[in-house]
Amino acid sequence: MKELQLKYGCNPNQKPSRILMTDGRELPIEVINGRPGYINFLDALNAWQLVKELRQATGIAAAASFKHVSPAGAAIGLPMSDTLKRIYFVDDIEGVDQSPIATAYARARGADRMSSYGDFVALSDTCDATTATILKREVSDGVIAPDFTPEAIEILRQKRKGTYNVIKIDPSYVPEPTERKQVFGVTFEQGRNEIRLDDDALFANIPTRNKNFSAEARRDLVIALITLKYTQSNSVCYVKDGQAIGIGAGQQSRIHCTRLAGSKADIWWLRQHPKVMSLPFKENIRRADRDNTIDVYISEDEHDDVLRDGQWQQFFTCQPEVLTREEKQAWIARNTEVALGSDAFFPFGDNIERAHKSGVQYIAQAGGSVRDDHVIMTCDKYDIAMTFTGVRLFHH
Repeated sequence: MKELQLKYGCNPNQKPSRILMTDGRELPIEVINGRPGYINFLDALNAWQLVKELRQATGIAAAASFKHVSPAGAAIGLPMSDTLKRIYFVDDIEGVDQSPIATAYARARGADRMSSYGDFVALSDTCDATTATILKREVSDGVIAPDFTPEAIEILRQKRKGTYNVIKIDPSYVPEPTERKQVFGVTFEQGRNEIRLDDDALFANIPTRNKNFSAEARRDLVIALITLKYTQSNSVCYVKDGQAIGIGAGQQSRIHCTRLAGSKADIWWLRQHPKVMSLPFKENIRRADRDNTIDVYISEDEHDDVLRDGQWQQFFTCQPEVLTREEKQAWIARNTEVALGSDAFFPFGDNIERAHKSGVQYIAQAGGSVRDDHVIMTCDKYDIAMTFTGVRLFHH
Protein backbone atom coordinates (compact mmCIF):
# COMPACT_ATOMS: atom_id res chain seq x y z
CA MET A 1 0.00 0.00 0.00
CA LYS A 2 1.54 3.28 -1.15
CA GLU A 3 -1.14 5.60 0.28
CA LEU A 4 -3.85 5.68 2.92
CA GLN A 5 -6.93 7.88 2.80
CA LEU A 6 -7.72 9.69 6.05
CA LYS A 7 -11.01 10.99 7.39
CA TYR A 8 -9.72 14.58 7.39
CA GLY A 9 -6.58 16.63 8.08
CA CYS A 10 -5.72 18.65 11.18
CA ASN A 11 -9.34 19.83 11.39
CA PRO A 12 -12.63 18.36 10.11
CA ASN A 13 -12.92 21.00 7.38
CA GLN A 14 -9.54 20.07 5.85
CA LYS A 15 -10.46 17.51 3.20
CA PRO A 16 -9.35 15.48 1.37
CA SER A 17 -6.53 14.03 3.44
CA ARG A 18 -4.10 11.14 3.00
CA ILE A 19 -0.62 9.88 3.77
CA LEU A 20 1.43 8.52 0.88
CA MET A 21 4.84 7.49 -0.38
CA THR A 22 6.18 9.48 -3.31
CA ASP A 23 9.24 7.31 -3.96
CA GLY A 24 7.34 4.24 -5.14
CA ARG A 25 7.84 2.25 -1.96
CA GLU A 26 5.12 0.76 0.21
CA LEU A 27 4.08 2.60 3.35
CA PRO A 28 6.21 1.30 6.25
CA ILE A 29 3.16 0.97 8.49
CA GLU A 30 0.22 -1.40 8.87
CA VAL A 31 -2.98 -0.36 10.63
CA ILE A 32 -3.93 -3.36 12.74
CA ASN A 33 -6.93 -1.76 14.39
CA GLY A 34 -8.86 1.51 14.32
CA ARG A 35 -8.68 4.37 11.88
CA PRO A 36 -5.81 6.74 12.77
CA GLY A 37 -6.15 10.36 11.71
CA TYR A 38 -3.77 12.98 10.36
CA ILE A 39 -2.54 14.19 13.77
CA ASN A 40 -2.37 10.60 15.02
CA PHE A 41 0.10 9.78 12.27
CA LEU A 42 2.14 12.92 12.92
CA ASP A 43 2.44 11.95 16.56
CA ALA A 44 3.06 8.28 15.78
CA LEU A 45 5.88 8.83 13.29
CA ASN A 46 7.65 11.48 15.35
CA ALA A 47 7.30 9.41 18.52
CA TRP A 48 8.59 6.28 16.77
CA GLN A 49 11.77 8.08 15.72
CA LEU A 50 12.31 9.20 19.31
CA VAL A 51 11.97 5.76 20.89
CA LYS A 52 13.99 4.09 18.15
CA GLU A 53 16.88 6.49 18.85
CA LEU A 54 16.56 6.06 22.61
CA ARG A 55 16.74 2.29 22.14
CA GLN A 56 19.82 2.59 19.94
CA ALA A 57 21.55 5.03 22.29
CA THR A 58 20.89 3.23 25.57
CA GLY A 59 20.32 -0.40 24.62
CA ILE A 60 17.17 -0.39 26.76
CA ALA A 61 13.52 -0.56 25.74
CA ALA A 62 12.02 2.92 25.35
CA ALA A 63 8.59 4.52 25.19
CA ALA A 64 7.14 7.94 24.51
CA SER A 65 3.81 9.61 25.20
CA PHE A 66 3.06 12.18 22.47
CA LYS A 67 0.54 15.02 22.31
CA HIS A 68 0.25 17.58 19.51
CA VAL A 69 3.53 16.57 17.88
CA SER A 70 5.66 16.93 21.02
CA PRO A 71 6.46 14.41 23.74
CA ALA A 72 4.57 14.69 27.02
CA GLY A 73 6.89 12.00 28.36
CA ALA A 74 9.77 9.76 27.30
CA ALA A 75 11.59 7.06 29.22
CA ILE A 76 13.64 3.90 29.11
CA GLY A 77 12.67 0.72 30.92
CA LEU A 78 14.65 0.99 34.13
CA PRO A 79 13.13 -0.65 37.24
CA MET A 80 10.63 1.42 39.19
CA SER A 81 10.59 1.98 42.92
CA ASP A 82 7.44 1.19 44.86
CA THR A 83 6.84 4.94 45.13
CA LEU A 84 6.95 5.41 41.36
CA LYS A 85 4.64 2.46 40.81
CA ARG A 86 2.14 4.07 43.16
CA ILE A 87 2.23 7.57 41.67
CA TYR A 88 2.06 6.09 38.16
CA PHE A 89 -0.85 3.87 39.29
CA VAL A 90 0.70 0.63 38.06
CA ASP A 91 1.37 -0.97 41.45
CA ASP A 92 -1.47 -3.41 40.73
CA ILE A 93 -0.23 -4.41 37.25
CA GLU A 94 0.93 -8.00 37.32
CA GLY A 95 4.28 -8.58 35.60
CA VAL A 96 5.28 -4.94 35.22
CA ASP A 97 8.69 -5.59 36.81
CA GLN A 98 9.41 -8.32 34.27
CA SER A 99 8.55 -6.20 31.19
CA PRO A 100 11.04 -3.44 30.33
CA ILE A 101 8.73 -2.05 27.62
CA ALA A 102 5.80 -1.88 30.07
CA THR A 103 8.04 -0.14 32.59
CA ALA A 104 9.20 2.31 29.94
CA TYR A 105 5.62 3.23 29.07
CA ALA A 106 4.53 3.46 32.71
CA ARG A 107 7.36 5.97 33.23
CA ALA A 108 6.67 7.91 30.03
CA ARG A 109 2.95 8.15 30.72
CA GLY A 110 3.27 8.71 34.45
CA ALA A 111 5.70 11.62 34.57
CA ASP A 112 3.17 14.23 33.38
CA ARG A 113 -0.22 12.56 33.50
CA MET A 114 -2.07 15.81 32.81
CA SER A 115 -0.26 16.34 29.50
CA SER A 116 -0.38 12.64 28.58
CA TYR A 117 -4.17 12.49 28.74
CA GLY A 118 -5.31 11.35 25.29
CA ASP A 119 -1.78 10.59 24.11
CA PHE A 120 -0.41 8.66 21.17
CA VAL A 121 2.11 6.07 22.32
CA ALA A 122 5.31 4.82 20.73
CA LEU A 123 7.11 1.66 21.86
CA SER A 124 10.60 0.67 20.75
CA ASP A 125 9.96 -3.03 21.35
CA THR A 126 7.13 -5.51 20.86
CA CYS A 127 4.01 -4.54 22.78
CA ASP A 128 3.27 -7.35 25.22
CA ALA A 129 0.16 -8.11 27.26
CA THR A 130 1.47 -6.22 30.29
CA THR A 131 1.97 -3.02 28.32
CA ALA A 132 -1.40 -3.46 26.63
CA THR A 133 -3.04 -3.80 30.04
CA ILE A 134 -1.63 -0.43 31.09
CA LEU A 135 -2.72 1.11 27.80
CA LYS A 136 -6.21 -0.32 28.03
CA ARG A 137 -7.13 1.63 31.15
CA GLU A 138 -5.61 4.99 30.19
CA VAL A 139 -7.26 7.61 28.00
CA SER A 140 -5.16 7.27 24.85
CA ASP A 141 -5.65 7.65 21.09
CA GLY A 142 -3.37 4.90 19.87
CA VAL A 143 -0.04 3.10 19.85
CA ILE A 144 2.72 2.43 17.33
CA ALA A 145 5.25 -0.38 17.79
CA PRO A 146 7.38 -2.74 15.68
CA ASP A 147 5.15 -5.66 16.69
CA PHE A 148 2.40 -6.82 19.03
CA THR A 149 1.88 -10.17 20.71
CA PRO A 150 -1.47 -11.84 19.92
CA GLU A 151 -2.49 -11.30 23.57
CA ALA A 152 -1.68 -7.60 23.34
CA ILE A 153 -3.75 -7.18 20.17
CA GLU A 154 -6.71 -8.91 21.79
CA ILE A 155 -6.50 -6.59 24.83
CA LEU A 156 -6.16 -3.44 22.73
CA ARG A 157 -9.09 -4.39 20.48
CA GLN A 158 -11.29 -4.23 23.56
CA LYS A 159 -10.42 -0.55 24.08
CA ARG A 160 -12.66 2.34 22.94
CA LYS A 161 -15.39 -0.04 21.81
CA GLY A 162 -13.01 -1.66 19.35
CA THR A 163 -11.79 1.55 17.68
CA TYR A 164 -8.43 2.02 19.44
CA ASN A 165 -5.70 2.83 16.92
CA VAL A 166 -2.99 0.18 16.68
CA ILE A 167 -0.19 0.73 14.16
CA LYS A 168 2.62 -1.68 13.34
CA ILE A 169 5.76 -0.11 11.82
CA ASP A 170 8.55 -1.81 9.91
CA PRO A 171 11.61 -1.31 12.19
CA SER A 172 13.97 -1.68 9.20
CA TYR A 173 12.38 1.23 7.32
CA VAL A 174 14.84 4.03 6.47
CA PRO A 175 13.45 7.26 4.97
CA GLU A 176 15.00 9.23 2.15
CA PRO A 177 17.85 11.51 3.30
CA THR A 178 15.95 14.59 2.12
CA GLU A 179 12.65 15.65 3.69
CA ARG A 180 10.06 18.04 2.27
CA LYS A 181 6.93 19.84 3.42
CA GLN A 182 4.69 22.56 2.08
CA VAL A 183 3.65 25.83 3.72
CA PHE A 184 1.21 28.11 1.89
CA GLY A 185 1.90 26.27 -1.36
CA VAL A 186 5.67 26.70 -1.04
CA THR A 187 7.75 23.52 -0.79
CA PHE A 188 10.51 23.42 1.81
CA GLU A 189 13.36 20.94 1.45
CA GLN A 190 16.17 20.04 3.86
CA GLY A 191 18.47 17.20 4.79
CA ARG A 192 17.00 14.98 7.47
CA ASN A 193 18.40 15.53 10.96
CA GLU A 194 20.49 12.38 11.22
CA ILE A 195 22.85 13.59 13.94
CA ARG A 196 23.78 10.94 16.51
CA LEU A 197 23.48 11.96 20.13
CA ASP A 198 25.13 9.05 21.90
CA ASP A 199 28.86 9.63 21.51
CA ASP A 200 31.65 11.16 23.58
CA ALA A 201 31.71 14.27 21.37
CA LEU A 202 28.77 15.61 23.40
CA PHE A 203 31.10 15.88 26.40
CA ALA A 204 34.25 17.14 24.67
CA ASN A 205 33.77 20.81 25.63
CA ILE A 206 33.07 21.30 29.34
CA PRO A 207 33.62 24.97 30.27
CA THR A 208 32.52 24.78 33.92
CA ARG A 209 34.79 24.19 36.92
CA ASN A 210 32.86 21.03 37.70
CA LYS A 211 33.65 18.64 34.88
CA ASN A 212 32.34 15.47 36.48
CA PHE A 213 29.48 13.68 34.72
CA SER A 214 28.53 10.32 36.17
CA ALA A 215 27.56 7.52 33.80
CA GLU A 216 23.94 8.03 34.86
CA ALA A 217 24.19 11.78 34.17
CA ARG A 218 25.58 11.16 30.68
CA ARG A 219 22.77 8.70 29.98
CA ASP A 220 20.13 11.13 31.23
CA LEU A 221 21.54 14.01 29.19
CA VAL A 222 21.49 11.85 26.05
CA ILE A 223 17.84 11.02 26.83
CA ALA A 224 17.12 14.74 27.23
CA LEU A 225 18.77 15.66 23.93
CA ILE A 226 17.08 12.88 21.93
CA THR A 227 13.74 13.91 23.42
CA LEU A 228 14.38 17.53 22.43
CA LYS A 229 15.23 16.45 18.89
CA TYR A 230 11.52 15.62 18.47
CA THR A 231 10.05 18.44 20.58
CA GLN A 232 8.65 21.61 19.04
CA SER A 233 11.14 24.44 19.65
CA ASN A 234 12.08 26.30 21.75
CA SER A 235 12.37 23.39 24.16
CA VAL A 236 14.00 22.32 27.41
CA CYS A 237 13.89 18.88 29.05
CA TYR A 238 14.58 17.81 32.65
CA VAL A 239 15.53 14.13 33.10
CA LYS A 240 16.12 11.95 36.15
CA ASP A 241 16.77 8.22 36.46
CA GLY A 242 16.17 7.48 32.79
CA GLN A 243 12.99 9.43 32.20
CA ALA A 244 11.87 12.92 31.28
CA ILE A 245 10.26 14.54 34.31
CA GLY A 246 9.54 17.93 32.77
CA ILE A 247 9.35 19.08 29.14
CA GLY A 248 8.86 22.69 28.09
CA ALA A 249 7.91 22.85 24.41
CA GLY A 250 7.10 25.51 21.82
CA GLN A 251 7.82 28.61 23.89
CA GLN A 252 9.09 31.75 22.20
CA SER A 253 11.36 32.55 25.15
CA ARG A 254 13.87 30.04 26.48
CA ILE A 255 13.42 31.12 30.08
CA HIS A 256 9.72 30.32 29.73
CA CYS A 257 10.69 26.84 28.46
CA THR A 258 12.93 26.40 31.49
CA ARG A 259 10.25 27.61 33.88
CA LEU A 260 7.53 25.47 32.32
CA ALA A 261 9.65 22.32 32.30
CA GLY A 262 10.93 23.08 35.81
CA SER A 263 7.41 23.50 37.11
CA LYS A 264 6.47 20.11 35.65
CA ALA A 265 9.57 18.54 37.23
CA ASP A 266 8.59 20.04 40.58
CA ILE A 267 5.06 18.66 40.28
CA TRP A 268 6.47 15.22 39.44
CA TRP A 269 8.56 15.34 42.60
CA LEU A 270 5.76 16.77 44.76
CA ARG A 271 3.48 13.91 43.75
CA GLN A 272 5.84 11.73 45.79
CA HIS A 273 5.29 13.82 48.96
CA PRO A 274 3.71 11.74 51.76
CA LYS A 275 0.74 14.11 51.99
CA VAL A 276 -0.02 13.71 48.31
CA MET A 277 0.44 9.94 48.31
CA SER A 278 -1.92 9.61 51.28
CA LEU A 279 -4.75 11.80 49.93
CA PRO A 280 -7.97 10.06 51.03
CA PHE A 281 -9.65 9.65 47.64
CA LYS A 282 -13.06 8.08 47.37
CA GLU A 283 -13.00 4.70 45.65
CA ASN A 284 -15.22 5.73 42.73
CA ILE A 285 -13.11 8.70 41.60
CA ARG A 286 -12.24 8.45 37.90
CA ARG A 287 -8.53 8.37 37.01
CA ALA A 288 -8.67 11.68 35.14
CA ASP A 289 -10.51 13.43 37.99
CA ARG A 290 -7.97 12.10 40.46
CA ASP A 291 -5.08 13.41 38.34
CA ASN A 292 -6.73 16.84 38.03
CA THR A 293 -7.41 16.97 41.75
CA ILE A 294 -3.80 16.12 42.62
CA ASP A 295 -2.60 18.83 40.24
CA VAL A 296 -4.85 21.42 41.88
CA TYR A 297 -3.89 20.25 45.38
CA ILE A 298 -0.19 20.70 44.57
CA SER A 299 -0.57 24.06 42.80
CA GLU A 300 0.44 27.24 44.58
CA ASP A 301 -2.82 29.17 44.62
CA GLU A 302 -5.68 26.72 44.19
CA HIS A 303 -5.79 24.63 47.39
CA ASP A 304 -9.16 26.19 48.20
CA ASP A 305 -10.67 24.73 45.02
CA VAL A 306 -10.44 21.18 46.40
CA LEU A 307 -10.25 21.81 50.16
CA ARG A 308 -13.02 24.28 50.89
CA ASP A 309 -16.31 23.15 52.40
CA GLY A 310 -18.64 21.74 49.78
CA GLN A 311 -15.79 20.79 47.44
CA TRP A 312 -13.57 18.28 49.21
CA GLN A 313 -16.54 15.97 49.79
CA GLN A 314 -16.70 15.32 46.01
CA PHE A 315 -13.26 13.74 45.99
CA PHE A 316 -12.21 12.68 49.49
CA THR A 317 -13.52 10.61 52.38
CA CYS A 318 -12.23 13.27 54.80
CA GLN A 319 -10.78 16.76 54.43
CA PRO A 320 -7.04 16.59 53.62
CA GLU A 321 -4.43 18.71 55.31
CA VAL A 322 -3.01 21.64 53.36
CA LEU A 323 0.40 21.13 51.77
CA THR A 324 1.99 24.43 52.74
CA ARG A 325 4.34 26.46 50.58
CA GLU A 326 7.11 25.86 53.10
CA GLU A 327 6.54 22.11 52.95
CA LYS A 328 6.65 22.19 49.16
CA GLN A 329 9.89 24.16 49.10
CA ALA A 330 11.50 21.84 51.64
CA TRP A 331 10.44 18.78 49.63
CA ILE A 332 11.60 20.19 46.27
CA ALA A 333 14.98 20.94 47.85
CA ARG A 334 15.42 17.19 48.35
CA ASN A 335 15.32 16.53 44.60
CA THR A 336 18.91 16.31 43.33
CA GLU A 337 21.01 14.89 40.49
CA VAL A 338 18.62 16.16 37.81
CA ALA A 339 19.91 16.48 34.23
CA LEU A 340 18.81 19.28 31.91
CA GLY A 341 19.03 19.53 28.14
CA SER A 342 18.29 22.52 25.92
CA ASP A 343 17.71 22.43 22.16
CA ALA A 344 19.85 25.57 21.72
CA PHE A 345 22.06 27.86 23.79
CA PHE A 346 20.99 29.52 27.01
CA PRO A 347 21.18 33.27 26.38
CA PHE A 348 21.37 34.29 30.04
CA GLY A 349 22.16 32.86 33.45
CA ASP A 350 18.51 33.21 34.56
CA ASN A 351 17.85 29.78 33.02
CA ILE A 352 20.51 28.27 35.28
CA GLU A 353 19.05 30.00 38.34
CA ARG A 354 15.64 28.47 37.58
CA ALA A 355 17.09 25.04 36.80
CA HIS A 356 18.99 25.02 40.09
CA LYS A 357 15.71 25.43 42.00
CA SER A 358 14.57 22.08 40.60
CA GLY A 359 17.67 20.14 41.54
CA VAL A 360 19.60 20.36 38.26
CA GLN A 361 23.23 19.28 38.65
CA TYR A 362 24.07 18.47 35.00
CA ILE A 363 23.41 20.49 31.84
CA ALA A 364 23.89 19.88 28.12
CA GLN A 365 23.32 22.81 25.78
CA ALA A 366 24.65 24.01 22.45
CA GLY A 367 26.69 26.97 23.68
CA GLY A 368 27.51 29.95 21.48
CA SER A 369 25.67 32.77 23.24
CA VAL A 370 27.35 36.16 23.56
CA ARG A 371 26.65 35.73 27.29
CA ASP A 372 28.19 32.26 27.63
CA ASP A 373 30.49 33.75 30.27
CA HIS A 374 27.52 34.67 32.45
CA VAL A 375 25.92 31.26 31.98
CA ILE A 376 29.19 29.52 32.93
CA MET A 377 29.61 31.80 35.95
CA THR A 378 26.10 30.96 37.16
CA CYS A 379 26.79 27.22 36.79
CA ASP A 380 30.01 27.62 38.78
CA LYS A 381 28.06 29.47 41.48
CA TYR A 382 26.05 26.27 42.09
CA ASP A 383 28.78 23.75 41.19
CA ILE A 384 26.76 22.57 38.17
CA ALA A 385 28.59 20.58 35.49
CA MET A 386 27.73 21.84 32.00
CA THR A 387 28.81 20.66 28.57
CA PHE A 388 28.66 22.68 25.36
CA THR A 389 27.55 20.17 22.72
CA GLY A 390 27.88 22.51 19.74
CA VAL A 391 24.66 20.94 18.44
CA ARG A 392 21.39 22.77 17.88
CA LEU A 393 18.24 20.64 17.87
CA PHE A 394 15.46 22.86 16.60
CA HIS A 395 12.38 20.94 15.45
CA HIS A 396 9.46 22.54 13.58
